[in-house]
Amino acid sequence: MKKILITGAAGNVGKVIWQSLKGRGFSLRLADIINIDGLDNDKDVEFIHMDILDLEKLQKAMQGIDCVIHLAAIPRDVAWDKLEAINIHGTYNIFEAARKQKVKRVIFASTNQVIGFYRNDRIIDNEVYPRPASFYGVTKVCGEALARLYSDKYGIEVACLRIGSLEERPTEMRHLSTWLSYRDLVQLVVKCIEGKYHFIIIYGVSANTRSHWNNAAAKKIGYLPEDNAEMYAGDLSLKEVRNEIGKQFQGGQFCSADFCGDSATID
Repeated sequence: MKKILITGAAGNVGKVIWQSLKGRGFSLRLADIINIDGLDNDKDVEFIHMDILDLEKLQKAMQGIDCVIHLAAIPRDVAWDKLEAINIHGTYNIFEAARKQKVKRVIFASTNQVIGFYRNDRIIDNEVYPRPASFYGVTKVCGEALARLYSDKYGIEVACLRIGSLEERPTEMRHLSTWLSYRDLVQLVVKCIEGKYHFIIIYGVSANTRSHWNNAAAKKIGYLPEDNAEMYAGDLSLKEVRNEIGKQFQGGQFCSADFCGDSATID
């Protein structure tokens, strides 16, 4: 039975993952600064209340772990010092603790915002230069760089998942290109737990007809998404991107200066 540590397990992505991994032959250790109720009598799930900035406690949480799924992050633009602390220094702590505890594999939750400033009419793969759409995206570029370093220098197997728009169903026209369904996310994570690779970058996206991303790397580990946002294309409730900048780029509204704000004043 593989032992999995999931950081940020109380968040929306974390809940989808760990609740779906239960009963699949994994022993789950969940970690978050927010408590998760109802786990007291669950033999297959353990919860640790912790902050990823606490390296010592993080090392203890990784004892006996085979694979870390690192989700803990601030997922939006806030003051830079907060983003830097959690998303960059916290991610460093994850990889450093994994190195010290000889964890074999880390699955790092990156974001499609790392390539958000590529234009909508371009199909890109996982080898293009980063063009982040936001300060949050910048921190995930740093995370991918840390992942590459720890993979090459210390031999940790790492999968970076550039997660698209994870929703129960698309709510915006942009999602017809970027949507990731819950069941496709879970399939992707399982493939990353069980597949063979040294370092890999994969787009976390469903089999969308309008996808911007060549996801050939995902096929190497057997990821074959089942859902397609196109089934929702006729939904009149889908919101349009109103900002002119957002209409041009894959990152949508996240590319807008009005959305990102001034890094000195974001709160």
